[in-house]
Amino acid sequence: MKVTTKKAAIGGLALLSSAALLAGCASAPDEGGSSSGEAIDFLPCMVSDAGGFDDKSFNQLGFEGITKAADELGVEVKTVESKDETEYAPNLTSLVDQGCDLIVTVGFALSAATVESATANPDVEYVIIDDAADNDFDGKTDAENIKPILFDTAQAAFLAGYASADFTKTNVVGTYGGMNFPTVSIFMDGFAQGVDYYTQEKGKAVKVVGWDRAAQDGSFTGGFEANDTARQTAQALIDQNIDVLLPVGGPIYQSGAAAVRDSGRDIAMVGVDADLTQTDPSVADLILTSILKGIDVATYDSVLAAGKGDFDPTPYVGTLENDGVGMAPFHDFESKVSSSLQGELDDLKAKIISGDVKVESYLAG
Repeated sequence: MKVTTKKAAIGGLALLSSAALLAGCASAPDEGGSSSGEAIDFLPCMVSDAGGFDDKSFNQLGFEGITKAADELGVEVKTVESKDETEYAPNLTSLVDQGCDLIVTVGFALSAATVESATANPDVEYVIIDDAADNDFDGKTDAENIKPILFDTAQAAFLAGYASADFTKTNVVGTYGGMNFPTVSIFMDGFAQGVDYYTQEKGKAVKVVGWDRAAQDGSFTGGFEANDTARQTAQALIDQNIDVLLPVGGPIYQSGAAAVRDSGRDIAMVGVDADLTQTDPSVADLILTSILKGIDVATYDSVLAAGKGDFDPTPYVGTLENDGVGMAPFHDFESKVSSSLQGELDDLKAKIISGDVKVESYLAG
């Protein structure tokens, strides 16, 4: 059992306001990592899921966030990559044994291991990305020393679905995911809602393949690896005449890109989590836009707060209103989309924020 001094008392504070977590960066500390010039006794740590820190997606964004916070605090950071799910619990135990004060776990797959570790080590602070850490489904985080970081990506996916419906020439767009978990399907369902909204508003019949909103099920690869199964899943959608493809599940987009290139057709892709045009320039020519989650910013702010003794376990939910989620620019496709599209998206974003347009999701208020 790790023995440490608690950085801050854990209280039941109200849900963060829209400015609380994603506010501007604090001023840089003096040399030594604190405003008084004294070294901070704080060790932040991170465990990846099986995607690894070079997934060009949520693991990479989390790594960038904790690294930036550690640099600003003037402290070291320990990170460990998990090769598969059997390593989650041992990796967490190892970090506790190494004296970590805060452990950030990346992805819903680490939920059970995070709750177990947090329960056994109440003096260690935890942040989990993309999961509520509510494994008994009672509506509360399972341990008081865990801060969940969540994102209502359905809102941003709605915008991407609307844009895809406007862009498509075949009037068929497709999506597939790694596994049918809420943090995956939230993208697919929001995307489909956006397509449906465009159809209602514009009278242009656009079909979504790969996701059935009524059944809440669709096309899944069974994992989050760039492999032949992911490629075949993408190909099955390409065979249905899609010309926009949304893969949801870290590296599985790489298999989708390979299938798109092999098809020889003009098929655009939509990225998730990070702006794929920037994080993976090798596919920039295929990326219509990306559905963004501010994982790096939310992680940075959470780690920085903990390092300054202000750890707050209140769940954070990123939305369009607080800029926790968003849609990337069209980049290489700027000249290929309709001239009125960006203005329509700006108006639609405002309507979603105001509540005039409802986007359904398990994280909606």
